[in-house]
Amino acid sequence: MKQLFSLLVLIQLLNSATASAQDTTSKLGYTGWNHMALQVKDIEASKTFYREVIGLKPVTVPDNLKAIRGWFDAGNGQMIHLLAGRTTPVVNDKDGGHMALFVSSIDQAEKFLTDKKIKFHKQVRFDKVTQIYFADPDGYLIELNQK
Repeated sequence: MKQLFSLLVLIQLLNSATASAQDTTSKLGYTGWNHMALQVKDIEASKTFYREVIGLKPVTVPDNLKAIRGWFDAGNGQMIHLLAGRTTPVVNDKDGGHMALFVSSIDQAEKFLTDKKIKFHKQVRFDKVTQIYFADPDGYLIELNQK
């Protein structure tokens, strides 16, 4: 009986040690978002779009990558990286994969897009939030929300 009890205690200890090891090794360890990379057809047109339409601040790219990359500060240490080389179209609709950005004024954003002659879709979400969807030069869908 004493041996059985010792064996059960040993099994319990091994199970606890294994569970603890699995708890720490089974987790990815995510601490935050670093960047999103988008492959684009025309790197210069996309750099202009993300700088002048979206309003992101360019980040210095190493000299050997300047012709094929564009990096932009998205705030809070996060970035958007543009990668040259897209050869196939991006196909999205207003309900497809997209990135969502906050704007200070949805009305101002709508006027800006209208003035720039950028096509967009405007809708009011179920919770009464107005959203605007439009595409970048490659067709990546961008959603705007007022914070």
